[in-house]
This record gives sequence, structure tokens and C-alpha cells, in this order.
Amino acid sequence: MLLCLLLALSCSKSSPKPPSSPELLFPLKSSECTTGITIGTTNTSEVELQWNASARTDLYEVKITNLNTNLTQTLSTTAMTQKVVLDKGVAYSWFVIAKNDEVSQTTASEIWKFYNAGSQTTYPPFAAEIIAPKSGQTVFKDTNNDVELEWVAEDVDNDIASYQVYFGSVSPPTDLLATNAPDNTTVKVGVVANTVYYWKVVTVDEEGNSSDSGTYEFKVR
Repeated sequence: MLLCLLLALSCSKSSPKPPSSPELLFPLKSSECTTGITIGTTNTSEVELQWNASARTDLYEVKITNLNTNLTQTLSTTAMTQKVVLDKGVAYSWFVIAKNDEVSQTTASEIWKFYNAGSQTTYPPFAAEIIAPKSGQTVFKDTNNDVELEWVAEDVDNDIASYQVYFGSVSPPTDLLATNAPDNTTVKVGVVANTVYYWKVVTVDEEGNSSDSGTYEFKVR
């Protein structure tokens, strides 16, 4: 009888659950952040990041990356805001990780990008995000011996003019595969099995500003 009671009690006590995902609020996704407070005579300003509370969370870990240098700041807080000093006129990406003291599993928010406002009146597009194939991935060609390349890109000024797709078997790729209109973010390319390929996307806006996705590589089976 005692054993049954203990079993019932143990079953009724549920295991701790991981946190829910934080929802980012500010700076807005793919925006120019103009609320930063200038730090003295430097070319930096203090920006306050904001997000919604997530359930079952004891600590938030904020990661913000300078997209020019790829240097990441990691900050921890129990609040739903975090002030951070950033370079002006520079693109950043950021996300928040929710942590619970009772479980090892963490949960991350979406990744958002923004420009910290500077003196410029126009900004380069954000570097294209590669969707497929991912770097290091092994893929199969289709019946036409093709592989489809896919990406997404965003721009604060909403004036993307074209995508220049570079592709080849050497890194970095220098052969221009295609120049796509801004509403076309896929292209098919002929491939050979058991070969490693490299590709990148250069996003160009109407002002002539451009950004480079960086080189990605994949292998064809």
C-alpha cells in the first residue's frame, strides 16, 4: 500500500519544463534604431534592447553581434531590457536565450537585425541569409543534375535592386552564376556528383550599396 502511494506521488509530480521562447520587441526587425544615446564625443551610442517575458525563466542571456567585425557581446539579466553600447552606423544582429535554474535546456528567440543610426542617410542591405544548401551540407542533385540555391535578404531602405550569385568549385567563388531581380531568391545550377561547391550572394541596392553573404560550401552526392 505504501509503495503504491509513493508511486502515485512520484507520478503526480511533473518534471520541470524548459522556458518558453522570448519574443523580441525593440529595436524592430530590419530597422534603423534612432533612439540610441550618444556616448560623449565617441562614435557610439547606448541602445536599450527590449523583449517580452518568457514563461519559466530565471535568467536571460543576450547576444548581440557586430556584423562588420563578427564580434559578439554576451550579457545576462533578469529583466526584460538590456542597455548596450554600440557603434553608430553599423549593422547588428541580436537574440535572447531564456534559462531556467531547474533544467539544462534553454530556449532562444528569433534572430533580428538592425542598424544603429549614424550620420548616413542610406544603408547597405543586410547580408543575405543562406537558406539552402547550408554550409557543410551534403545534398543530392535532382533528375536534371541540378541543385537549387535559396536565400533571403532584407534592407532598411527597402530598395534592393538585385542579387548577384557567385558559384564554383574554388573558394571564394568568382564566377557570376546569375543576377536575380529582388523578388527572385532562388536559382538552379548544374552540378556533378562527389564534388564540393562554393557559393555566395551579393545583395545590391538602388544606391549602389552592397553586402556579401560570405562563402558557403556544400557537397553533392
